[in-house]
Parts: sequence; C-alpha cells; structure tokens
Amino acid sequence: MQVFVTRRIPREGLAALSQAGVCSIQQWDSDEPIPRSELLAGVAGKHGLLCLLSDRIDKEVLDAAGSNLKIISTLSVGVDHLALEEIKKRGIRVGYTPDILTDATAELSVALLLATCRRLPESVEEVKNGGWTTWKPLWMCGYGLSDSTVGIIGLGRIVPLAKLAEESDFVAVTCSLTPDTKGMCNKDFFSRMKKTSVFINTSRGAVVNQEDLYQALVSGQIAAAGLDVTTPEPLPTDHPLLSLKNCVILPHIGSATYATRSAMSVLSANNLLAGLKGESMPSELQL
Repeated sequence: MQVFVTRRIPREGLAALSQAGVCSIQQWDSDEPIPRSELLAGVAGKHGLLCLLSDRIDKEVLDAAGSNLKIISTLSVGVDHLALEEIKKRGIRVGYTPDILTDATAELSVALLLATCRRLPESVEEVKNGGWTTWKPLWMCGYGLSDSTVGIIGLGRIVPLAKLAEESDFVAVTCSLTPDTKGMCNKDFFSRMKKTSVFINTSRGAVVNQEDLYQALVSGQIAAAGLDVTTPEPLPTDHPLLSLKNCVILPHIGSATYATRSAMSVLSANNLLAGLKGESMPSELQL
C-alpha cells in the first residue's frame, strides 16, 4: 500500500512507518507547507495520507486521491482543516493526536498568560533599546494572578459566556473550533470584559473576531491580549495587532516541545498503519 506524507515530520514517526513493512512512503520532504499542486499530485492513488493542520483536505484533495484512500492521519488534535462530512461520506477513517499534547499546550497557555499580564516581551525590548534607565515604582507594571478570577472557555458548560466575560480577570480560550464557536469572542464579548482584564487564546484563531479584538485593545476596553493562534497563520507582518504593545503574539507553538512533537508523529504513524491494516486505531476520530 502507498501513503503520502505532506511534510517533514519528527524522525521517530517516519521510522515507525518505514519499519512496519506495511507501506511504501512518498513524502514532501520540507519544513515548509506543501504547494497545493504538489498535494493534489502526491495524494493521487494513495491508500493513506498523513497530513498536518496546515493542509486543507477538502473535496478537491479527496477527488484527486481517488477511491483507494482509506485512512487520513492528521498530526494534530484539531480537525477543522478536514472536510469531515465529505470524508465520512466516502467511508474514509480519520486518526488524530489528542491528549499527548495537552501538557505542553497547558504549559504554553500559562506562560503566555504570564508573559502578557506582566508585560515580559515589552520589558525585554526596553532593555534592548535603552528604555531601562532606572528603577521606577510604576514603570512596566502589569497585572498579577494572585486573588484573581480566571475564566476558561472550553473547560465545560458551567458558566454562561457573558457571565464569564464579566467576572473574569483573565479569560483563556481553549475550546475547539466549530460553527458554534467561530467568531464567538467578538465586540459584544469584549465589551463585557473588565478594562483591567487580559485575554488569552491558545485554541484556534477563528474563534476570535480579530478586528473586534484590535478595537478592544486600542480603545482600552481590555488591558492586554496574548495569542498563540491567529487568522490567518502566519499573521502578516503588517497586521494591526502586531503594532500594539499590549498584544503578545506567538507562532502557534502550543505543542512545541521535542518530546510532544515526537510522540505526536509516532501516534500519527501508528494511526495510519492501523487504518491501512483495517485494525483499531490508537486514536480514531468518530465520524
């Protein structure tokens, strides 16, 4: 059986695929995203596809793959890049990588929250550009976590969204991107937040209306924001959000530890192999 891998992945995952003796592998051997034309050509006739969250697997790709395709394994926990209804219609199974990136993403969320509320990137720049002249009582002051209320969107359905916005000193978005959550954090949401509150998003960029977020930050409606995800990705270097000192933006590195990415690649490989053999997958998405 033949599989197509859309990117250079951690060697442990590729080794698992190669050593299984189940399939022949064709790979887009680059750290950069595969061009659309190469993706369409690469999937043609393949039985399995190992892709990333940056690969849009839609009807066009599925048509290009043809009837042989039986398993799609994505090296991600998010699946909003996959045309799931079309995939289900064709009887294709889907593997993904939940749970193993939870700790790394949680750590990054806390790090981003602290970096944002304590103005760490801004402080580093002041050291570099000569802005640090002496110790000043109110210089570079931010907001602390002690005795604060942290609202986490995605932790459950216990608190109405409006109430969470109104009562939280820190809002952290960790939910999946669905039709219901798309654009959920918008002008109305930000208008309910405290002027001293800090907004953090480590889920998916499209959960946030970025124009509304920009206006909330510029107008002082909220104090600061930290984003590990944006729309689009990468965010253009001339994007208005990047001009703001009270907005910290990271390049989607929530799961970026060596151990986590290695584990993700191995799980992706094992999902793919199980799908090719018609066996139970370690982590199969139920369609």
